[in-house]
Amino acid sequence: MPEGHSVHRIARQFGRNFVGRAVHAESPQGRFAQGAKLLDGRVPTRAQAVGKQMFLEFDEELWLRVHLGLYGAWDFAGEILVDPTIASANGRMGQTNQRGTDLPGGGVAIHDDAGENSLSSIGAPRRARVHVRMSEQTKGIDEADGLAPEDAPWPPPVVGQVRLRLLTEATCADLRGPTACAVQTPDEIAAVIARLGPDPLVGDVAEGEERFLSAVRRRGVAIGQLLMDQSVVSGIGNVYRAEMLFRARLDPHTPGDVVPEEIVRGLWRDWVSLLRIGVETGQMMTMDGLDGEAWRRAMARRDDRHWVYHRAGLPCRVCGTEIVLEEMQARKLYWCPTCQR
Repeated sequence: MPEGHSVHRIARQFGRNFVGRAVHAESPQGRFAQGAKLLDGRVPTRAQAVGKQMFLEFDEELWLRVHLGLYGAWDFAGEILVDPTIASANGRMGQTNQRGTDLPGGGVAIHDDAGENSLSSIGAPRRARVHVRMSEQTKGIDEADGLAPEDAPWPPPVVGQVRLRLLTEATCADLRGPTACAVQTPDEIAAVIARLGPDPLVGDVAEGEERFLSAVRRRGVAIGQLLMDQSVVSGIGNVYRAEMLFRARLDPHTPGDVVPEEIVRGLWRDWVSLLRIGVETGQMMTMDGLDGEAWRRAMARRDDRHWVYHRAGLPCRVCGTEIVLEEMQARKLYWCPTCQR
C-alpha cells in the first residue's frame, strides 16, 4: 500500500499538470462511468494528499477521492515537465544537480517555484513526452517507462483495466485498481479528512505533534499497531513503521500508554523528517549518516537504505542479532529483538 510520501508526490503531479486545465473524464473499464460523467469537462482547482489518500477538487463543487490501496496505480503520459537525465528509466531521481537544498548524505533536493519537489520540476524544466507510473513499489515508488516516441498516438491507447482516465490537451492520467475512487461533496471530503490522523505536510506541525501524542498515550494498544492506524497518524505504512520503531529503539509490542512522552514526540519528529526526505527523493530513505557514495547506492537499492525492513534472518546492522519477521495485524513486521528491548 502506498505510504504517505508517494501519495504527496502524486498530488503534486496533478497540481503541476492538471490544476487549472479542463479535463475529459471517462471510465474505459466502465466501473466508474457515473463518476467520470460528473467530472467530465470540469477544471481541477486543487490537488491535496492527506496520508494515503489523494483529493482532487473540481470547480469548488465536487471532489475526486482516490485511495490506491495495495494494487492501485496512476499512469501519467504526455507532456510532463521532466529532465530525462535526472528521472532515469526506472523513475528514480538523481541527486547530482547543483541547485536546491542539501539532503542528508550529501544529496540535493530540487525545488520548484513553490519550494517543493516533484517529477515535474527536476533539473532544468522542459516538456517531454513521457510515460510515468506512480504506485507503491518498494524498489522505487515512481516507476517510469521513459520517454515516449514523438510520434506516439495521442491520446495514448487504453491498456488493461483503467478505472478512470483524466485527459487534458497535453497530459493523460490513467487510474488502475484503486481501493477507493469516489466523487464526493465538500462536506463528505471534510468528514473523511476529520477521521484521519495528523499528516506532517498538512496543517500545523506542532499541532499535529500534540494530536499524535494524545492519540498514542491514551491507548493500551501496541505501538506497532498504532503507527499503522490512519486515525492516529496519517501516511505510515509497513516500511516506515518498521524503520521508525528501530530508529527509536522501541519494542513494537510496547503499549502506547506506557511509551514515554519524549519517545512519542521523537517518533512524530522522525516522521516529519523521513516524510520530507521521501517526498523530495521518491525513496523511503531511513538510514542516517551516509556519505555521498553510500547515499547514491542507497537511492539505487532498497537493501542499502533500510535498517531492518525486508532483512528477516539477516544480522542487525548495529548489534548483529538476526532480524525477526512476524505478523502484526496481518502485516509483516521486521524488528531487532536486541536493539529494540
